[in-house]
Amino acid sequence: MTSRTRKSPEVRRAEITQAAAHLISQHGYNGISLKDVADMVGMSQPGVLHYVGSKEGLLSLLVTDIYDAYGTPEEFLQTGLPGSDPEHPHLPAYFDYLVAHNASQPELTQLYTVLETEAVATNHPLHDYFIRRPAEVWERYSEFPWLLPKGMEWATDMRVRVRMSLEVMDGIQIRLLRGPKVDYIQEWDRFKALIFPSPLWDGYR
Repeated sequence: MTSRTRKSPEVRRAEITQAAAHLISQHGYNGISLKDVADMVGMSQPGVLHYVGSKEGLLSLLVTDIYDAYGTPEEFLQTGLPGSDPEHPHLPAYFDYLVAHNASQPELTQLYTVLETEAVATNHPLHDYFIRRPAEVWERYSEFPWLLPKGMEWATDMRVRVRMSLEVMDGIQIRLLRGPKVDYIQEWDRFKALIFPSPLWDGYR
């Protein structure tokens, strides 16, 4: 008789979050059940609950363990890419990195977009998360010494550019959910030229 290999809690948790990400990206949060997730990973529903606590807890795992954990400024500063000097990083270069990361993970990007759209409803478990997110992202970005054009100040000149950049990314990601298809990176480049225009931002992108 072959003994069954017992999977570690970390492996099980990763399987659950990956299955949930796939299902929610296709059907939305309200279109799936914990049983759907359990069936996909070959577990019982109580077994899944042991790891996530509740269906709402599953959403928290998806956001913190998958979407928010990658494509971060810290990750960018370790790449050695142009503009990633930790002493004087370039914000537009980081946004290029973030867009490329999202474009390389279409299912996760679709997951985020579906959840953000659903969370417009006040009773959605992530409603407050998406309300808070712009301010929290601004505060997080404010921790880094971005290199800005001469005469510009982060606190007074950059908040609107950060907000516009994130809104553009959100808009492109919604556009990607329907045809005809567009190229995420090319679309971002068009908007980037408007948000960070020449000649002011030449050498700072």
